Amino acid sequence: MKAILFFLSLLYSVGVLAQSEQLAQHYYDKGDFEKAKLSYEELSKQQPSNTFYFLRLIETQQQLEQYDLAEVQLLNRYKTYKQPSLLVEIGYNYQLKKEDSKAKKYYDEAVGSLDKNPNEVYSIAGTFEKKVLVEYALRTYERAIAIEPKYNFNYKMALLYGQSGNVDKMISTFLDEAAVNQSSIIVIQNQLSRFLAEDQQDAFSDSLRKALLIRVQKEQDVFWNGFLSWYYVQKKEFARAFVQEKAIFKRNPQSLSNILNLAQLSIEEKDVETSRNILNFILESTSDSEILIQANLHLLEMEISDATAGDQKKIEPKIQAVLNQFGVSRNTLKIQLLQAHFLAFELNEIPRAKEIIDNALKLPLNTFEQADVKMEMADIFLLQQKFNQALLFYTQIENDLKNDPMGHEASLKAAKTSYFKGDFDWAQKQFGTLKTAVSQLIANDALEYFLLINDSNVADSTQVALKQYAKGDYLKYQNKNQEALQVFQQLLLDYKGDQMEAVTHLQIGEIYRELGQYDKALLAFQEIISKHEESIYVDEALYYSAEILSKSLNKPDEAKAFYEKILFNHQDSIYFTDSREKYRILRGDVTL
Repeated sequence: MKAILFFLSLLYSVGVLAQSEQLAQHYYDKGDFEKAKLSYEELSKQQPSNTFYFLRLIETQQQLEQYDLAEVQLLNRYKTYKQPSLLVEIGYNYQLKKEDSKAKKYYDEAVGSLDKNPNEVYSIAGTFEKKVLVEYALRTYERAIAIEPKYNFNYKMALLYGQSGNVDKMISTFLDEAAVNQSSIIVIQNQLSRFLAEDQQDAFSDSLRKALLIRVQKEQDVFWNGFLSWYYVQKKEFARAFVQEKAIFKRNPQSLSNILNLAQLSIEEKDVETSRNILNFILESTSDSEILIQANLHLLEMEISDATAGDQKKIEPKIQAVLNQFGVSRNTLKIQLLQAHFLAFELNEIPRAKEIIDNALKLPLNTFEQADVKMEMADIFLLQQKFNQALLFYTQIENDLKNDPMGHEASLKAAKTSYFKGDFDWAQKQFGTLKTAVSQLIANDALEYFLLINDSNVADSTQVALKQYAKGDYLKYQNKNQEALQVFQQLLLDYKGDQMEAVTHLQIGEIYRELGQYDKALLAFQEIISKHEESIYVDEALYYSAEILSKSLNKPDEAKAFYEKILFNHQDSIYFTDSREKYRILRGDVTL
C-alpha cells in the first residue's frame, strides 16, 4: 500500500510540475516576463539542478533588465557547477550591461577552458551560437580542432562563416566537408542551393563556380566534376553540365543514368539543342536496351513536339522502327502509348490507336502501368466525344491510385470531361476539391477552371457564354485550332466586356503561339496586360509574351521587360522562379 501511495504521489508531483512548466512557457511566449520569471523561480526551487529552468529564469530577468540580479545568480551558479558554458552566459549578461571589457574577459575564459577539456566545445560553441556570437563560436571550434585534430566541425563552421558574411570561407569549408564526408553531399548542396536562390547579384554563384573549377583542375577527381555538374544544373546551364558528365563517363563508363537524368532535365527546361546532343551521345555510348529505349522515347517526343503539319507523316514510321528494334513488350510500353497518342491526336487514325492500346492492356503490367494505358484510352475516348467512356476509365484510375499524383491527374481530367460535357456544376465541385492538390500544376489548373465557372455563373446564370467557351476549349483539346479560334473570336464579339474576356484572349494567344503567328499572339496577350490588370491571367500573359520575344522573335531586351514585370508585380506566380532565372540570363548575369 505504501508503494502504491508513493507511486501515486510521484505521478501527481510530475503532473503538477509539467503543468507549471507549460504555464511558465505560456507566459514566456506571450512576452509576460514578470509572470514567467515568478514561474521559473518556483520551478528552479523545485529542481535546482535543472539547467533549462535556470537559464530561462536568467532570460526573463534580462528581458526585465534586471542584469545585476542575473549576474549574481550566474556567478553563484558557476561557483557551484563550474560549467564552462556558464562563462558565456556571464559574459553575455555583461554585454547586455554594456560592460564590453568584462564580457570579453569571460568569453575568452570560456574559449580557453577547452585547453583542459576540449569536449566542452559542444556546449560552449552552442551557447555562443545561441547568442549569435558568431566569431566566438568560430574561435571555439578552431581552438578545439587545434587541440584535438580528430574533431570535424566543417558543416557547423561553414554555416557560421555564412552568417558572418565570409562567403569564400563558407564555400571552401562546405567543399572540404563534402570531400571528407561524401555522404553529406546532399545536405551540403541543399544549403548551397539556398544561397544560390537568394543570390540577387550572382556574387555567391560566381564564387562557388570558381571554387569548384579550381578543385576540378587541381584534384583531378570525378567527385568534383559531379559537383560542378550539379552547380551547372542549378543554373540551368545544361550544356556545361553535360561537359562534366561526359568527363565522368569517360573515366568511369559504368553507368549513363546521370547523363540520362540530365537529358530529362534539359528537356523539361526546353533546352532542345543540349537535349538532342545528350540523347545522341547516349545512343552512341551504350548497348543497354533499357537506356536506349528511354533515349529513343525522348528523341521521338521532341521530334513530335517540334513537328510541322508536313513532317507528321514521316514521324510514325520512326516510332514503328524503334518498336521493331526493341519489340512490343512491357519495356517499350511508353513508346507504344506515344504511338497510339500520335496516331489518334495528330493523324486521326483512331482505330489503329485503340488497337495498340488494347494490345498493351494484354501485357503483364503493374497497377501504375495499367493506369498509364487506361489514361491514354480515356484521352482518346474524350477526343471522340465519348464522355461517359472517358469518365469510366478516369474513375478507375482515381480508385486504383487514390493518393498518387497519377490519381489526382485522372481526377483533374475527369473534372475537365464533365466541363467539356457541359455538366458545369459537377465539374466545379471536382475542381474545388482539386485546387488544394499537392501538385502545384494540378492545383493551379483546377483553380483556374473553378474560378472560370464561378465567375461565369455570377455573370450569367444561363451559362450560355461558358458553353461557347467550353466548346472552343474542347476543339483546342482535339487539336482543331482553327475551329477553336473561330469560336473564341466569336465569343469576344458576342460577349464584349464579359467576365470571360481575359481568359478568352489567353486562349486566342495560346492558339496563335502554337500556329507560329507570334505577332497575333502578342497582341492577344497584350489585351490582357493592358485592359485586365486585375485578372488572374496577367502573369501568364506576361510570361508567354516574354517566351515568344526571347525564344521565337529573338528580342531579348523586350522579353526582359516582361520577365521584370513578373518579378516586381507577381511574386506569387508559378512562373516567378523561372522568370527570375531567365531574366538574369538575358541581363547577362551568367558568367561564361
